[in-house]
Amino acid sequence: MADPSSYRPKPGQIPDSPGVYKFRDEHGRVIYVGKAKSLRQRLANYFQDLAGLHPRTRTMVTTAASVEWTVVSTEVEALQLEYTWIKEFDPRFNVKYRDDKSYPYLAVTLNEEFPRVQVMRGAKKKGVRYFGPYGHAWAIRETVDLMLRVFPVRTCSAGVFKRSAQIGRPCLLGYIGKCSAPCVGRISPEEHRELAEEFCDFMAGRTGAYLRRLERRMQEAAEEMEYERAARLRDDIGALRRAMEKSAVVLADATDADLIAVAEDELEAAVQIFHVRGGRVRGQRGWVTDKVEAVTTAGLVEHALQQLYGEEQGDAVPKEVLVPALPEPVEPIAQWLSQRRGSLVSLRIPQRGDKKDLMATVGRNAEQALALHKTKRASDLTTRSRALEEIAQALGLDTVPLRIECFDISHLQGDDVVASMVVFEDGLARKSEYRRFQIKGFAGQDDVRSMHEVIGRRFRRYLQEKQKSGEWTQEPSDGAPTEADGVPTEAGAPAETGAPAETGAPAETGLPTEVDGAPDAVDGRLTDDDGRPKRFAYPPQLVVVDGGAPQVAAARRAMDELGIDDVAVCGLAKRLEEVWLPDEDDPVVLPRSSEGLYLLQRVRDEAHRFAITYQRSKRTKRLKASPLDAVAGLGETRRQALLKHFGSLKKLRAATVDEICEVPGVGRKTAETVAAALAAAAPSAPAVNTATGEIIEDDEAPPAALSAERGQDR
Repeated sequence: MADPSSYRPKPGQIPDSPGVYKFRDEHGRVIYVGKAKSLRQRLANYFQDLAGLHPRTRTMVTTAASVEWTVVSTEVEALQLEYTWIKEFDPRFNVKYRDDKSYPYLAVTLNEEFPRVQVMRGAKKKGVRYFGPYGHAWAIRETVDLMLRVFPVRTCSAGVFKRSAQIGRPCLLGYIGKCSAPCVGRISPEEHRELAEEFCDFMAGRTGAYLRRLERRMQEAAEEMEYERAARLRDDIGALRRAMEKSAVVLADATDADLIAVAEDELEAAVQIFHVRGGRVRGQRGWVTDKVEAVTTAGLVEHALQQLYGEEQGDAVPKEVLVPALPEPVEPIAQWLSQRRGSLVSLRIPQRGDKKDLMATVGRNAEQALALHKTKRASDLTTRSRALEEIAQALGLDTVPLRIECFDISHLQGDDVVASMVVFEDGLARKSEYRRFQIKGFAGQDDVRSMHEVIGRRFRRYLQEKQKSGEWTQEPSDGAPTEADGVPTEAGAPAETGAPAETGAPAETGLPTEVDGAPDAVDGRLTDDDGRPKRFAYPPQLVVVDGGAPQVAAARRAMDELGIDDVAVCGLAKRLEEVWLPDEDDPVVLPRSSEGLYLLQRVRDEAHRFAITYQRSKRTKRLKASPLDAVAGLGETRRQALLKHFGSLKKLRAATVDEICEVPGVGRKTAETVAAALAAAAPSAPAVNTATGEIIEDDEAPPAALSAERGQDR
């Protein structure tokens, strides 16, 4: 690891002008390219204290061994040079978008004597007019088939064209009127090129004038009583309109625009682009990238614009580009786009109307693309196997961790403290074995102590199951609970149990409660008499905790107290994505491209999601709680009847037993129970809305209004 101070230029050597800089490693390879309005100010940011740098930036400057720069005249020139160098050197620390698939285009080869219409993929060629991209090649062929009736442009390959010219007989398309047969001289090269240009104009969105011209010719033919020609023109108009209908109208003002949306997480980002021409969606494409540098949404947008328009000229750059965030500063990139188009390009964020609604649709497509990318990556067996092997190697495990359990603590400013346990087997989530816990040993906020309690409860249950099966003959450690810890859920959803989690009541999932006696074994798992696995009988090979060294130490201490020494423990810290091991001063840093790190992050994120879902459900139930809920024998129907009769809980509390008895369905015994419960639950002080400071005298206000949010969910 290089020391940045060893190659830091002297401040006077760096010019205070726009330019582009390159970081090189010890082998001379370019690892990062950037641009700056002021090279001196930008490069100074890289050579500050390493502790103040973003982790990805810190990795880059410690990997580099030298830095060099090139001065340019304007920020627009810097933008262009940055794009050129990124394409040339392919630096490892720059954001580089990769297509999630090879999109097909409808291409017209205007660089040939007889232009040809065909489907093309891959890099664009000079002199070829492109339309699209399309989601599927068959969509292009259907459109072309409809339009060849009106624009009979050549579609055959060079070999077929040459063969037809040699034998003096056109192919089948020439006989059925879907090709003008330039191969046999039915049309001159000039006339055929004019036909191809009309085809391009129609595909580019200039449809209205051409359709009106055809309609006028049809009417003239009908007036001259040339009904066959009029019928052919009528059918041509119908074919063109059917071709137009295949592109949905999204903007009523016939706008030409590209809409770019970004979906991202801490590690990856997906970009989706909708190409709208003449108010219709003419194409769609998307990219996915690893966030190998510290980059914001605006930075991702700028990189996407460079990738999208770096090789384009003229009409390929639309008049309007709509984005979710503007690059900073926005003037150079807007000027660069205008130069590539040859006229003014508007770069902005849509604020209202149809364009904002369409941008939301593009955003949903980006989110789905990112989710699909992650799903494909996670579902690949070879990738999962490699991830488990990398984890075993990085943590020094004897075998790959086929079962991984991850624990996370969640609370809201110390209230409703809960924990989650998620299970991954063979790299995939096993949601039927997820568990959730309420912290019972203490009150307040202490993540380390909470982690110690949860790990201890989980493995005490494991030892109890081993004792029942006869595999472990010693008594559990002191303080081992006799109640069931953790409530099982199914499919990762919070369980509706009808009993609090600390009672050990099973969720309504069909999972078993405790059964005495030695269980049978099914697939190596301890099971109940009905063959279902017990809740905590199967131990993991690896325990992952959400947190750093303190949480890892607490988990290891809890297992040591129980004599568990055959289960590995590690922690994954969110901020720096470092893996912490017990009794180690320094973390294990897995490469960003490591599938093992990706799997650990998925496990950690799933535990966090499951924990915060449970915590929010508990908080919601607590805020909606009412003193009437604790009245034995009082169901929902009679509770609603009481509140409807008196109008508020305050008036119900002030009512006498005789007045409560007047409510239909409420007897005297129930009325006495309700009055006693409300008297016992009477507030000692007026309620206060902590968000506004207002004293709420009427306690029929919803409980959620009495307690404002006091912090963010953890």
